[in-house]
Amino acid sequence: MTSSLQTVPVGVLFSTSGPYAALGREGLAGAMLAIAEINADDQYGLKLAAQVRDPRGSTEQYAAMAADIVGTTGARHILGCTTSWSRKEVIPVLEKSATMLWYSCPYEGFEAHDQVIYLGACPNQHILPLLAFALPRFGTNGYLVGSNYIWGWETNRIARDIIEAAGGPVAGERYVPLGDVDIGRIIEEIRTKRPAFVVNTLIGPSSYAFLAAYHALGQADQTFSQDVRPVLSCNFAESEVAQLGAVAAGQYAISPYFQSLATPENRRFLDTAKQFAPDAVHISAFFAQAYAAVHLLAAGLAGAGTDATDAVREATKFVSMTAPFGPIEIDDATNHAVLTPRIARAVVGGFDIVSDMETAIRPDPYLAYSPVAVASDPAAPSPRVSHLRVIK
Repeated sequence: MTSSLQTVPVGVLFSTSGPYAALGREGLAGAMLAIAEINADDQYGLKLAAQVRDPRGSTEQYAAMAADIVGTTGARHILGCTTSWSRKEVIPVLEKSATMLWYSCPYEGFEAHDQVIYLGACPNQHILPLLAFALPRFGTNGYLVGSNYIWGWETNRIARDIIEAAGGPVAGERYVPLGDVDIGRIIEEIRTKRPAFVVNTLIGPSSYAFLAAYHALGQADQTFSQDVRPVLSCNFAESEVAQLGAVAAGQYAISPYFQSLATPENRRFLDTAKQFAPDAVHISAFFAQAYAAVHLLAAGLAGAGTDATDAVREATKFVSMTAPFGPIEIDDATNHAVLTPRIARAVVGGFDIVSDMETAIRPDPYLAYSPVAVASDPAAPSPRVSHLRVIK
């Protein structure tokens, strides 16, 4: 198809201030790096004009800013949103304006929208393999703590199902409002109930306060050290580990990408990052997947020869490219990425990968084909036979 595209406006909608600013800054940096790289090269035969907005972590601002981007710039593609709350606020704008969202963060699943491309991991690519790794090593008595919104609720609900299917009790399940740092009562309950591990779905300052308090508990009582009773996370980033230092060390995290990934593709990516964004020292999946989303968008635009969302979505089915975390493939049925999970342990300044599945997992956002049990090999191909799940 001959392209008539020259300069294409694209929305960039990340909160770089507010309660989850660290993750928003990672996403913005990754997206802007890719835009700079694309605009400096003729590979795609087009330029991208970034239309940047900062909702400042205010959920009410996302839809208004998305509508402003579409209405004032003509952009038909938006990169961004960190939380599921913000993504769901933006979706009605997408539907009204025939706009596409390129969402690059891990999320809780149970969604597949025609106008969203999901580059982040969904449950069968994060919480299932993470608990399949942890339960045989640490035990089945888990404690669940999260931010009081959909990411925490749904991820912990799945974790509860997995723990109970493995024969273990859930020692406790507690939530705090976004940004709340008053977690003393939660630490005291953990001290009393002595779970084998803690699943942490808190974000931002709430997570940092929890990890600091849990670290202090481990210092006072070595049976609560991360070597004995670790914290598990599906959404922790290198920049956060670097910020917290010893407080975060020892926890386990799962992601398709860690900066320490030793592959030729990642080494090239890190060299590019140093060239275009010398201040980007700590690079996480939030950075790398936003970067990949922009490149996938550019390839889709070039293949379609138009910015019309239906045509671009169709064109991405034929894109052959490699991201820093491996080859990119978008599942035709769900618009989600096929991803390879890696499990890493936090050290001072970053993560050391301790388990690389090496085999990509096809997305199953509704857990329609994935047995919620640790006995199954999460890397094995699932038979395409759906099963009925009872939601508690």
